[in-house]
This record gives sequence, structure tokens and C-alpha cells, in this order.
Amino acid sequence: MKIRTLIVDDEGLSRRGVELRLRAAPDFEILAQCASGREALAAIQQYKPDLVFLDIQMPGMSGFEVLAHLPQESLPVVVFVTAYDQYAIQAFEARAVDYLLKPIDDARFTATLTRVREHVRARTAADQRDRLLQIIAEITGCGELALDELLERGRQAIDGRRPEVLPIRQGRETVRVPVASIEWIDAAGDYMCIHATGDTHILRGTMKELEEILDPKLFQRVHRSTIVNLRLVRSLRAHMNGEYFLTLEGGHELKLSRTYRGKIEYFLSGSAS
Repeated sequence: MKIRTLIVDDEGLSRRGVELRLRAAPDFEILAQCASGREALAAIQQYKPDLVFLDIQMPGMSGFEVLAHLPQESLPVVVFVTAYDQYAIQAFEARAVDYLLKPIDDARFTATLTRVREHVRARTAADQRDRLLQIIAEITGCGELALDELLERGRQAIDGRRPEVLPIRQGRETVRVPVASIEWIDAAGDYMCIHATGDTHILRGTMKELEEILDPKLFQRVHRSTIVNLRLVRSLRAHMNGEYFLTLEGGHELKLSRTYRGKIEYFLSGSAS
């Protein structure tokens, strides 16, 4: 079986370098090449590759942002192609995430393909996503949310009402994410991805903590690692084994697991009772 591969880099020469080296590995199949993060997201959705060679520093949407937008079930094996500093490289290596440092070394490339083969044979998408989100949060400085403070003092400050905004730190900035704009939330280890109006914000915390903060009339858990905005559920489709698939207004599809099928009434009525 061939390892189906995408090459993502805004530099044509860099893409060509990866392509030429992969041509010499008969067990790898190049599906497409992408020059931007937006192209990569569309190609990953279309081709569902096993492997992506992903440049980190791209204009418009970085490699980190591409990863943050991918749902857990769609995450391929990722090899970073990067000119990042030594701190980042140490972070990658500490979690066994493959990387290639520009300019690419032939011996390093060969060793990376060996690791990729091992990942494809034995990987779990959830485990890799956990590692990648930790890397993104550590290197970019994002992912902080004062959940404890919101729980202990936030409600008192707004007279017991639910917060209308989640303040999420991203680097030196704090982004105010309107709660009503949140489409869905998925968890990966100690991190969560808040998907809102086309952007994904990574934060450190737990599903239980967010459930304490969010209004259950608007947000319900549909999977052990997924919370959804009830108002944005467009349709509900039954699946085998008692599972359902929810389609959101933006077209994204989420699974409602058997454990949470008792919540179907919430989606039929549009809110919790």
C-alpha cells in the first residue's frame, strides 16, 4: 500500500525539492502540491492523505493554523518543513514529531521517511493531534484561558449570568471570542480547539471546565471530546450502531456518539429544556 502524500509550501523550490526526493521512494504517492494553507485545507478534505509535508511559515495561514483547523478524525501524519529556531526543533523531537530543517539534507530526509513509515503503520490520529497542539501552544505562546478565574469570580462579576465573551491569550494579545460565535469545540489531551467564525483558537483546559462556563441552552456535549452550538445544527442524520451525524450551518459534520444519544431531543427542539 502506498503512502498518499501532500506537499505544502509557499516556496516552489522547496516543494520541488521534496517532490524529487519522494519520486525515489516507490512506496510514496504524491497526490497534490499546495502553495498556501487555504489550499492545503481544501486538499486535505478532498484527498484525505496519509501524510503531509507542511511548511510552518507561510503568509496568510501558517502551518500551525492549518493543523488547528483540522478535525481530529482528519489529521494525517505531519512532517514539518521549517527554518524555525532550535527551540522549536527541540519541541518537535521531544514528542517524536517528524521535521525537516531547510535546506533539506538527503540523509535526514531518508531517516524521516523511515519514521513516517512507522507512524503510518502504528499511529493514532488522536495521539498525534495531542502532541501537535502542545507544540503549537508552546511555540506560539497561545492557549491560556483563565478558566478558574471565570468559574470563581466571573459569574459573580456579571450577576450570575453566563459570560458572553471568552478571553483567550494568543502570544502577547488577548483575543475576545464572542461565545455566540462558537460553532463547536473539540478536545485533544490538555488542549481544546474553539472553532468560531472560521477561526480556531487553541486553549489549555478541560471539557468539564468549559461545560461549567457555557450555557447548556446553547451548548451541549455530543461526544466525549466534542461540544456543539445547538443553534448552528442544520440537520441530524442517523447512522449505524445508534450513532448520529450532525451537520452544522457551515457544512462541518460532527458525530453524536451512542453515549450521548439521549440528547437528540435538544437538537430537535433547538435548545435544552
